[in-house]
Amino acid sequence: MSHLSPEIRARCEELLALYPHPRSALIPICHVAQEQDGWLTPEAIAEVAELVGVTPAEVLGTAGFYDMLRTEPVGRYLVAVCTNIACLLRGAEELLAHAEERLGIGVGDTTPDGLFTLEDAECLADCGRAPCLQVNHRFFGNLDPAAFDQLVEDLRAGRLDGEVPPHGTLIRVRRAGGLRVDPARVAAERRAMAERVAAEEAASSQGGKEDGR
Repeated sequence: MSHLSPEIRARCEELLALYPHPRSALIPICHVAQEQDGWLTPEAIAEVAELVGVTPAEVLGTAGFYDMLRTEPVGRYLVAVCTNIACLLRGAEELLAHAEERLGIGVGDTTPDGLFTLEDAECLADCGRAPCLQVNHRFFGNLDPAAFDQLVEDLRAGRLDGEVPPHGTLIRVRRAGGLRVDPARVAAERRAMAERVAAEEAASSQGGKEDGR
């Protein structure tokens, strides 16, 4: 029985069709699968492994390498406060301490209601608006304790739902133009490529046999 919903499973299968080798789709499929639960559950990992033709251990090892993929539960909102040098010079350390006090948790913890997980982040590349943070990889800058408190209240009240989706949702706008290619054409080109590779391998094998005579 599929752990992934029919919609998520269909999107994963669409991604598979874009790659000549199924395992090449592993990372984008992990991102799509993560949307369902907000993290990659053991069941999701097993199903992703089946889709791309690798072992669950390979999926887990890959996901564990990337910060944007989570293999343990996190809150609906993952708050990452930048404490690199530009932000540090503009009060990031104090901002992080205030965030811990305001949320009632330490770095790496999740609030009892499951809404917020707090992290100390390396440079988030928004130095012009230091100190800054990300909520589910969406940027917020020029923050002080009062602005942080307002951000938390807005998130709790759902006032930022149009800007900040639940953790795990990387994008909410699916590509419908530009480089998009009809799936039937992709499948046809994949078949043609496989046939050409098979023919070249057969010719190479035959040539090797003749050289050995």
